Amino acid sequence: MSDGDKNGQDNHEDALVPVEVWPELERAECLARGAALKWASGVFCRPEQLEKLGQYRKRESQRTASIHSRLKSVVQSYLEGVDWGLGQLREARAELREVSHDLHKANLESRKNSEKVTTLETLQEISVAHCQLLAAVSNLPRLYKVRSMVLETERLVESRRLLEAHARLMELERWQDEVLLQLQGPRGSSGTGLTSEDEELVRNYFSGVGCLVDALAKELWAVVGSGLSLACQNPTLFVSAVRIVEREEALDQMFLEERRSTPGPNTPMPPGRPRCWRDRFFKVMEEAVSARLRSVSYLHTRGPGLASHLSALQHCIMGDLSTVRHFLEQCVPSHYRLTRAYLRFCHQFLQNHLGLVSGWELEGGEIFAVLNWVLHIYNSSEMMGEPALVAELDIEDLGPLISQEGLEQLQNKYVQKVRKSVSEWMHKALEVELTDWQRDQEPDIDHEGCYHTSLPTIITQMLEENARVALMISEALRDQTIQMGLYEMENLLSRFRDAIIEFGKEHHRDSTINSNKFYLHYLLACINNCIILKTSTESLQQQLCSFPSNRYSRISLGPLAGLDRAVKKACRLVMDHLLFELQPHLQELLSRTWLDQGEVTLNMCGVLERHCELYNRVRQPCRQRLKEECQWLTVVEYVRTLMQKRVVCKNNDERNKLAQRMTQDAQQLRDHLQSMDIDGTVGEVNPTALITALADIINLKDPNMLILEISELLTKYPDISEEHVSVLLDVRGDVPKEVRKSVLDFLEQSAPPLPQGYRPIFTEILVPSSSIQFCLPTAKCT
Repeated sequence: MSDGDKNGQDNHEDALVPVEVWPELERAECLARGAALKWASGVFCRPEQLEKLGQYRKRESQRTASIHSRLKSVVQSYLEGVDWGLGQLREARAELREVSHDLHKANLESRKNSEKVTTLETLQEISVAHCQLLAAVSNLPRLYKVRSMVLETERLVESRRLLEAHARLMELERWQDEVLLQLQGPRGSSGTGLTSEDEELVRNYFSGVGCLVDALAKELWAVVGSGLSLACQNPTLFVSAVRIVEREEALDQMFLEERRSTPGPNTPMPPGRPRCWRDRFFKVMEEAVSARLRSVSYLHTRGPGLASHLSALQHCIMGDLSTVRHFLEQCVPSHYRLTRAYLRFCHQFLQNHLGLVSGWELEGGEIFAVLNWVLHIYNSSEMMGEPALVAELDIEDLGPLISQEGLEQLQNKYVQKVRKSVSEWMHKALEVELTDWQRDQEPDIDHEGCYHTSLPTIITQMLEENARVALMISEALRDQTIQMGLYEMENLLSRFRDAIIEFGKEHHRDSTINSNKFYLHYLLACINNCIILKTSTESLQQQLCSFPSNRYSRISLGPLAGLDRAVKKACRLVMDHLLFELQPHLQELLSRTWLDQGEVTLNMCGVLERHCELYNRVRQPCRQRLKEECQWLTVVEYVRTLMQKRVVCKNNDERNKLAQRMTQDAQQLRDHLQSMDIDGTVGEVNPTALITALADIINLKDPNMLILEISELLTKYPDISEEHVSVLLDVRGDVPKEVRKSVLDFLEQSAPPLPQGYRPIFTEILVPSSSIQFCLPTAKCT
């Protein structure tokens, strides 16, 4: 049937088949009609718009025609592509038929040739057997000599004639390899080759060769391991060992290259290859170095001998390095770089060894020895920092001997050990100090004429020595040690202050029985000790380069605050002792003896003079401070006595006499204080001038002028209260109620703020509650 008939038949069949309507097409047509209706209803919603119906019909007709033409063009292109594809498929079907026919013919030819292959396999087996027999016949003379050569080679190895022994061994191995190769058959043949039974037979016959390799290797590595000692005596053996290693390395490379160039089952590696004796050479050297360094004074490593052990390691390493550089380096090829390898071996051993040592429970001196050796000696020019060695290998490339974390742990251990020692020494020093306070003699006097004891010297020397030793390691460790020392000093000062308080309590308890007559002297010595420790503390803090983030950094100012607290407490006890000695004389104030003779004030001045003379044994600035406090205390207690006794003058004569006595007392106090280098001013207030001012108020003739005097007094002493002024008015005994009221009202309304730098004086003087008034002591009133 022709193609035309076939096409006609297909068209006839298509005509008989009913046309199928797709549901998607119907749905699309409905949507289109609905959209058109919606558009038309929107456009022609008004009658006047029907006039444009012709224009819309024409425009839509043109659009529809354009769409139909594009659709026809697309369908035409698609049909042309389908027609071309059908043509390609027809051509491919014809070519496939031709290829299938050719393959069928090739299959028939291969079946005819299969019978001839069996004949060729038989010939190949005969050829392999012939080659093996030929190899056996040709190697018979060598095989008879194998036993004797093995024995001879063993004797050469035992007598350490290594080069000759290795030459015989190489010859035996060559025989073994040739026999195995010949029995295996020619290369490229497809025969069965060497069977496992044949190979096992050959290996058993040459089993002595493997034993010779092991014996030679044992002697070889013994020579390499003792190379350092042989180099100075007879390096011939070491040179022979190196030459053998290089021969074996060359053979390994040759066999590896041969195997890479001709891969396959016919080129196996000889037994025991590759031997990698060059790598083994360096491994043996490393083991020898480790064993040699481990033997260096190992029995004395722990305890006080650790520093000696490290020093012995240094001398051993440097001595061996000299031997390697000047002797062994000449016995090996240049590419060995034996000095570099020895440096690496030593460094690795020291890393492991020092890691082990760091894990021990070391004392402070041992930790210092390790840190100093690792951080300073090892990298110094006396050891690995030598220029010739630096040129060989930069030790920093191998990493630190001890990791940064390990160093920090060692430093923390060192600080803890030093802290324990410092704490114990400080405790002992404080016990000695407390014992000194009970001595029946005055404290020691330094070149400046000031009292002191041994406490500050012991503490200062101990802290400075620890800081100096720590600085030999690093500034960071020095800072950490100083911070620890300051922390311990703060603890000491807390106990020191408690001891001063207890010292004062014991003295007051025993003030009448077995009183310590040098109590005041040792209080002054304590003040001097604190001043010395403050100077030392400030010096230590100035040395700090950084404040490490550890438990001690928070107390950088703690010791200074502790010193201030201790000094203030000691000064308070000194003033308490002064008050204790002044108290009998203060009680005689406002008495008849005091009014008539004035010896009470002279006695008080004597007490002050005696105390101020002792204050000269105190260092500045506490010396001046004590003198000022002495003046302040005397005036405060004087005025307090005046306020508390509440005397009442009955007439002008009594007021005049009381005022004159007070003025004379103020002048006497002022003169004595000036003679003792006290200027009389404390915190912008002149204490002795207060007594004169109070005397002027008492001696004022006209009570109506009191408000002016009180106003002036308030200007100088703004902390004076209504109670204090009320007592003064009571002492006068002639103030009318109106004047008293006006004065007190004035005080209540004024109340000026305290100026900056002003030290309140009346705040320290408490006025007792009002009691029955009494007059000055006279013959009629007692």
